[in-house]
Formats: sequence, structure tokens, C-alpha cells
Amino acid sequence: MRARRTKAPDSKSARARAPRGARRHKSLHKPAALRRFAKGFRWEGVTLEPYKLEGGRAGEFRAATRQVLVGNSGEQAAFHLRYFELAPGGFTSYERHRHCHVVIGVRGRGMVRIGAQRQLLRPMDIAYIAPGEAHQLSAAGHSPFGFFCIVNARRDRPRPAL
Repeated sequence: MRARRTKAPDSKSARARAPRGARRHKSLHKPAALRRFAKGFRWEGVTLEPYKLEGGRAGEFRAATRQVLVGNSGEQAAFHLRYFELAPGGFTSYERHRHCHVVIGVRGRGMVRIGAQRQLLRPMDIAYIAPGEAHQLSAAGHSPFGFFCIVNARRDRPRPAL
């Protein structure tokens, strides 16, 4: 009987083993396994970005920033974890997607609008936003509102809900 030859996994088969929905990167570096929390609700090695990288319509959103904690550094995850922060008076776009969101309040208080419902979101409160649901988050009160947002790594672009 002849011995079967096994070949070392090539990059194509290694990519095929990535979790379903994960982005496949050709990067050879290993992503950081730990993101240290720093003062001011920042994380070491994470860039503070505007809420949206592309300009929206005037008045669509205000006083919002984001930090991508998992998902921009070659992680083989089927999800992205982002931290958004809204300054007092700040709000996100009123939009919808074909993917779901999980939002976890971290800092301050905010309002989550899902369709016609509005709910107060406090630290450690969790909101699930189903696919296709129109939604918006806004700061409530005189302090910043910060929240984690977990979404699919592969997702559609937002569409205005109005």
C-alpha cells in the first residue's frame, strides 16, 4: 500500500479555515491579543476616528467618534467590536442595515431609538438592533455617552432610514 502524501497548508487553505464571515487578510503579522485601556476612554494602539469616514448629509450626525477595537488589525473574527462616543448633544445617523447590532452602554447615558421606540441606555445596558430596524443613538444629559457596538465583519453599508 502506498503512503498518502500530505502537503503543508498553503495560504489559500489557511484562509479557508477562517471563521465564517471573517475578513481574510494577507497580512503576515499577528494581531495584538490585548488592547490596554488608557485614560480618557481610549485604547493603546487604537486610532481615534471620526464617526463616519465618508461625509454624510448636513445634520445627519453630530459630535461622534469611533475606535475600532477588534476588526481592523487582521483579526480572524466574524465580528467587529467598536467603541463610539457621543459628546453632549451628539447623535448618530438615523439609518438601517441588513445586519444586526449589539450595543452595550459603557459611559454616561444615551437614548437608543429603534423604529418608533426610544429607550434610555445606561452603562452595562444592552440593546439588540435587528436587521432592517431603523436606529439612532444620542447622548442624553451633560456628559459624553460611550458605547460598544458589535457587528458582523462582513456587512452592508448603512442606508438612511428617512
